[in-house]
Amino acid sequence: MNRFAVPALAAVAILGVAGCSGGSGGGSTASGEMPSEITLFSVTDKTGTLSYAGSNQLKGIELAIGEINDQKYLGESTVKLESRDTAGEAQTAASQVTEATVNPDVAAILGTVTSAQSIAIAPLAQAAKVPIVFTQSGSEGTLVGEYTYRATAPMATYYDQAGEYLQQEGVKTLGILYNSANPTLTQLSEETIPEMAEQFGYTVASTSSVQNTTQDFTAPIAKILADNPDGIAIMMNGAQNATAVSQLRQAGYDGTLVTHTGSGAGNLTPAGPAGAGMTWPTDFTYHGTNPGTQEFVAAYRAKYDGENPNNYAAEGYDAAWMIAHAIEKSGGASREDIQNGLQQVVAEGFTGAEGDVTFEGNDMRVKGAVVQWNGTEEVLLSEK
Repeated sequence: MNRFAVPALAAVAILGVAGCSGGSGGGSTASGEMPSEITLFSVTDKTGTLSYAGSNQLKGIELAIGEINDQKYLGESTVKLESRDTAGEAQTAASQVTEATVNPDVAAILGTVTSAQSIAIAPLAQAAKVPIVFTQSGSEGTLVGEYTYRATAPMATYYDQAGEYLQQEGVKTLGILYNSANPTLTQLSEETIPEMAEQFGYTVASTSSVQNTTQDFTAPIAKILADNPDGIAIMMNGAQNATAVSQLRQAGYDGTLVTHTGSGAGNLTPAGPAGAGMTWPTDFTYHGTNPGTQEFVAAYRAKYDGENPNNYAAEGYDAAWMIAHAIEKSGGASREDIQNGLQQVVAEGFTGAEGDVTFEGNDMRVKGAVVQWNGTEEVLLSEK
């Protein structure tokens, strides 16, 4: 099955086609030629505190590449994946991307999942004119030129759905507890959530920030609870969300809670019933009703022994298919061919694991959905 059927969506105005790269790249000898093997290079967090995102992204990538090859989507050409583990280090990511850019066999790069790493490596890929498709990485500085793309809609573009939920719950005052070491969470907490307060009828009563290493949230929780807020936004990295909500409930808080996609991927499992009610907007849920989503979920379950995919897997899957679709459209696998093909992909939009997607420039946009942790699993509250 062609996983990138183009829906009847309004086309985004196509961007200017990039200039020649000055080299063939990707193993092809000239623009418009297809090598027998096309090498993609992945840099992600396989280990470390953010491995919950990177390892799932990689599973989505591997599923997509298996489908591309099995379907002979690119004719007699097959896709080969080389993957590296950044282990959460921006310097390591930069070294690995440099390795990829100087290897003429690497046709394109599948980028990192964290903004701190992505803003370090995006300029390297752009300067070398190697197409790179990021997932997550919602901060400014990720998309720095025509060779940089993002297959995740920034949370700020659909986080208004959290505002709608707060309004429905009658929240008038909101506290914000966030990880200030994460650029995306900092942007959401310091800009996005406060800026939409007037629209959805609440005021931000107080904010409190922590670091990646924080595990005892007693003091910042006490600061927020002193203002007696109706709702609290918990904006932490991965497993920190479960710890924070557990300590918040232990402190006696039983009000409305919103969070972000980092509370997904099973990260609230340790909190169990204490996390019940945590609600967040997401770009993907395996409960989604879009045909593209349902087909992806079925394929993922078949490959991974019935496991339900999360948003990181869906994003990785769509990122890999973006590159395959670009190769198919351009008819070649050089770096320049892929760049030209990607410009067609973002102009037309497509249907993938994340449903019907469009782009603003090289940046993905999705309709999104709202999910909630009920104490044992994520459930769908609403879908756009």
